Amino acid sequence: MTRLFAVREEPLSLDECYRAVARPESGGVVLFIGTVRNHNQGKAVIKLEYQAYASMAEKELRAIASEIESARPGTLLACTHRSGSLVVGDAAVICAASAAHRGEAFEACKELIDRLKQRVPIWKREHDQTGPHWLEWQDVRSGG
Repeated sequence: MTRLFAVREEPLSLDECYRAVARPESGGVVLFIGTVRNHNQGKAVIKLEYQAYASMAEKELRAIASEIESARPGTLLACTHRSGSLVVGDAAVICAASAAHRGEAFEACKELIDRLKQRVPIWKREHDQTGPHWLEWQDVRSGG
């Protein structure tokens, strides 16, 4: 079975993510879709740009999935993330999880998106009325 962990510029597919985790033994399948919203911190958002170190991001997604699946036997995960320029309403990320029961699937899916945001080398540049700026970015060379 080919596992689905991808960073791509093309629009993401819910069906592709669902098919990647759906199995006869799974009674619960959870799909999380992170979309570009029209505001952040009181400012109107025009668009987002995602930049990624794609090969490393995909490798880290596989590692995260392996950790979660090992800790939660019977769980299966998949994830796709966009790169490039996205407008309000576009899907930026889809995380999918399946498990024997819905609770396990929900927990695994939440764990996947939480760890992705902490560890995967994907950077977000927001464009609002004040101009473009990087979010959640720190320059490690200057300690801040």
